Amino acid sequence: MRKENLLKLLAMYKQDALIKDYGGMSPHQQNIFLKNLGRLDIKLVFKLHKRFSSQDHVTPMQQKIQPARIITIPETDREKELEQKARQEGEKLLKDGKVAVLIVAGGQGSRLGFDGPKGFYPISPVKNKTLFQLFAEQVKAVSIRYNTWIPLLIMTSEENHDDTVNFFETQRYFGLNKNTIFFFRQNILPAITPDGEFVLKNDTDFFANPDGHGGSLKGLFDSGMLDMLTKKGITELFYCQVDNPLVKIADPVFLGYHAIANAEVSTKVVRRRSIEEKVGVYLNRGSKEAIIEYSDLEPEYMSALDDKGNILYWAGNTAIHIFSLPFIKKINKRGFALPYHCAKKKVDKPERAKDGRPTSLDIWKFETFVFDAIPLAERTCCMEVSREEEFAPVKNKDGTDSPETTRQAMIDLFRNWLGKADIKATPGAAVEISPLFALDENELIQKIKNSRMPIETDTYFGE
Repeated sequence: MRKENLLKLLAMYKQDALIKDYGGMSPHQQNIFLKNLGRLDIKLVFKLHKRFSSQDHVTPMQQKIQPARIITIPETDREKELEQKARQEGEKLLKDGKVAVLIVAGGQGSRLGFDGPKGFYPISPVKNKTLFQLFAEQVKAVSIRYNTWIPLLIMTSEENHDDTVNFFETQRYFGLNKNTIFFFRQNILPAITPDGEFVLKNDTDFFANPDGHGGSLKGLFDSGMLDMLTKKGITELFYCQVDNPLVKIADPVFLGYHAIANAEVSTKVVRRRSIEEKVGVYLNRGSKEAIIEYSDLEPEYMSALDDKGNILYWAGNTAIHIFSLPFIKKINKRGFALPYHCAKKKVDKPERAKDGRPTSLDIWKFETFVFDAIPLAERTCCMEVSREEEFAPVKNKDGTDSPETTRQAMIDLFRNWLGKADIKATPGAAVEISPLFALDENELIQKIKNSRMPIETDTYFGE
């Protein structure tokens, strides 16, 4: 957008303070200011501001909540037969080249005390491989197993895009063909005050934020990635977030259940540890399947128990999904269909008070959640998986979901695989198994079936 149009847009939305600030800038600063302004979806933010400004007077619609239909971990012979059928269907999708993988990686590692994109974080228990390397090696291993090519898409943010691309280049794409890896940025939205004003956080930059993980579905459409995948014959997109190294990339069983259900959106869930666990819950709301954040679900539902004393709404969100590409197109072609959420925050102003202390400012941030696509789908599928095998996100520097707990979960999983291969590991010994050596316990058993070596020190099974 040209300079004159940008300034007219600010005037139309009564951003007098910003226009005054602009007038006092040097020509160089003005150029940077306009460049930053041009990246922002100004009209959308004011539309959202108007909507949320009036919501205090709107009573939300009450909808009946019930447990959802979920494919649980198979126990009976019949359930195991269905799982095998799903595996075969999923393997066919992979062999036919119908599957792409999307890793959402727009965040920084600040909550981990790490300076850099979260995907750079070294997490594996013996080799200290980064999150990105573990995912890339899985994609390579799955591609080799099924003699196929799997496009790997990485969604970045404005803040970490260049660093992420450079990281993959310097690491030689972790052994993947660089022509099968695609990067795209998610959208950025400016924050706004309750009174409807944009705010500068320094001389030329605005308080702004990425548009949430739901923005990945919009970014795919806007960037042209969706059309590119469709032209290559891809029909299904496996989605996960970069912080969970236990994700089974392009899991054929999950893909198969998705295909059998002819689902537009599919989801993996784990059983909640307790009624206090802070995790979104997969359930039926009204006539639709949905995930509701723990902070938005009434306490009576979060703490509800069934007749046996077990958690009634037990299905915890893992942020692992499959989306059909036609569905992604459908929710974008007439304007992005996912709802926006408003987060009300306090931030420090650039200028300080007269006594030198920082001053705070109330702002509203808008974002979308990828799981809000579930109620928009005509057909959905939900599959339970084992937390110990597939869900150990690294989110916090200490305590729950920290590097320590994530690494221990990886070690426990690999030691369990070894146990099933009749290999004993000394208590305390760390174990790591590269995806390029074995993607699962069955492959590991086949590779070392004639070995009964004890493991007494930290051990790495590598490619």
